[in-house]
Amino acid sequence: MKVLTSIEAEKFLSKYVPIAKSKFITKLEQIPNKFPVVLKIISPKALHKSDKGAVLISQNKEELKRYYNKLTELAKKLKPAKILAQEYIQGQQIIIGIKKDPTFNHVIMLGIGGTLVELIKDVQFRMCPINENEAQDMIDQLKLNKLLKGYRDYKAININLLKQILVKLSKMPMKNISELDINPLIINNKEAKIVDARIVLN
Repeated sequence: MKVLTSIEAEKFLSKYVPIAKSKFITKLEQIPNKFPVVLKIISPKALHKSDKGAVLISQNKEELKRYYNKLTELAKKLKPAKILAQEYIQGQQIIIGIKKDPTFNHVIMLGIGGTLVELIKDVQFRMCPINENEAQDMIDQLKLNKLLKGYRDYKAININLLKQILVKLSKMPMKNISELDINPLIINNKEAKIVDARIVLN
C-alpha cells in the first residue's frame, strides 16, 4: 500500500473538483499579502494536522509572523516536513470519502466535516457510482442536513454543486484506490474547493 501526501492527492483530485490555491514556502516574504491566509505543515507524521497543531489561520501580519515561526519550529519535530501557504475559503466543511469494501466494492461516504467529524459521526454511505437523486438522498439523510440549507450562523451552501461533486467522485477511475478521504471540502453558495485530502493506493 502507498499513501499519497495531501499535495499528491489534491493533484489527482483536481481533475474532478477544484483545489484551494496553495504553495510551499521557505521564508515569510513568500506568503501572499492577503488575509485571512492558512498556514499548514505537510508531513507524513502529521496526517491529522489539527491534532498536531499544524494548521493555523492568520488574520493579519502580526499573526502571520507569529504563526509562521511557530510552524517552523513544529516542522523541525515532524521531519520530513514543509510549510504550505493556502488561500482561505469561507464556507461549511464537508467530508467525502471512498473506500473499497470487500462485499460492495467501492462505496462513497458523505458527512459533516472538520475536526469534530469523528465525534459527530453523521455520515451516509452509498455504492459507487451514484446519480444526483442518490446524492440528494445522502444529503437529506444526514442528521445535520439543516446546517447545509442554512441554520442560524450557518449560511446555506450550493446543494446542486455538492451533488455534482459527489456524482463526479463516485464515477472516477478507482482501480488502484483503497481509500480516499477529503476532509474538508469547503463549500458555500457559490463554489467548493478541496483544502485537504489523502489517498491510499493498493
